[in-house]
Amino acid sequence: MLSVIGARLGAGVARLAVLGVVLLTGCEHKAPPPAPPPPKVSVVTVQAQAVPITTELPGRVAGYRYADVRPQVNGIILKRLFVEGSDVKAGQQLYQIDPAPYQASYDSAVAADASARALWERYKPLAEANAVSKQDYDNAVASHLQAQAAVQTARINLIYTRVLSPITGRIGRSLITEGALVTANQADAIATVQQLDPAYVDVTQPITTLLRLKREAAAGLLQQNEAGKTQVKIRLEDGSDYAHPGTLEFSEVTVDEGTGSVTLRALMPNPERLLLPGMFVREAIQEGVRQNAVLAPQQGISHDQKGQPNALVVGPNNTVELRTLETDRAIGDQWLVTSGLKPGDRVIVEGIQLAKPGAPVVPEEYRPTTQPRTATAQDAAQ
Repeated sequence: MLSVIGARLGAGVARLAVLGVVLLTGCEHKAPPPAPPPPKVSVVTVQAQAVPITTELPGRVAGYRYADVRPQVNGIILKRLFVEGSDVKAGQQLYQIDPAPYQASYDSAVAADASARALWERYKPLAEANAVSKQDYDNAVASHLQAQAAVQTARINLIYTRVLSPITGRIGRSLITEGALVTANQADAIATVQQLDPAYVDVTQPITTLLRLKREAAAGLLQQNEAGKTQVKIRLEDGSDYAHPGTLEFSEVTVDEGTGSVTLRALMPNPERLLLPGMFVREAIQEGVRQNAVLAPQQGISHDQKGQPNALVVGPNNTVELRTLETDRAIGDQWLVTSGLKPGDRVIVEGIQLAKPGAPVVPEEYRPTTQPRTATAQDAAQ
């Protein structure tokens, strides 16, 4: 009996020993894996450089001179004497109003003046001989002067039947046709003439922009021409640069109380008549060159919930640092950084999602994916 119990105990001990070996073997297979290597990131090393500073302001083109054409006498339009959209000269005839009634009035006034003059010439020697009263002579003189004034008025009205261009410029479409009845000094214009060369560009900006530009002009930071005026350039609505630089002429003398803004006006040469009134453009004012400026790529700059810009920077020991920045403006695809970065800092631009502040990384200098292909001998032969 005791031998049977001993045998069973021995078998149990053997099973426990085998189970322990199995457990130990299983623990050896579940050992923690080795730590992953630091992630690779692409960085851009920022450098101090001289950066041209410009202020871009949206604006619209306005004609240098603008004149509405209106008739000065009543009548029927007989002819239109210009081509719509063409250039006209000051004093060039644009329309002809029926002159017949005004010609008749002029002829009648001339005849009345001749009669009054004859009476005055007859009374003059008689008045000197006291053959007529002084009152009769004075009446004859007054009648002659009135007749001359009537002739002048009739002549002016006859001239006004020829509607002339008040300025030199480009005329738009005609708002009336032959046979239309027009009235003197009517509210509606019959055509519009605008001088396009030069042209104005008007921009509306906050008063803070004007104050900054004035301070920079007083400090000599704004680029000026030989006449001492600030130079400006514009970019057209299709994104192309306008070939002719202009000058900043003046700012509005009052501030809009509702918006707190003022109007800045630039004068632009327009020899090709490329700038048309109402056209949207962007005006760039050259503010000068900022020395030792730091530019950071926009793809490496993010903003927190408060809108504060920040960047991930690789430190000297290849660990990631979170930098809070202050930026001035965007220049192309980069930010002008005024605080938070210094020359030589390496800003992470790719692999940002893998980089954590305080963690090590493997940095490598960023290379754009679209590199120009090197010409080969086969290309040269082709």
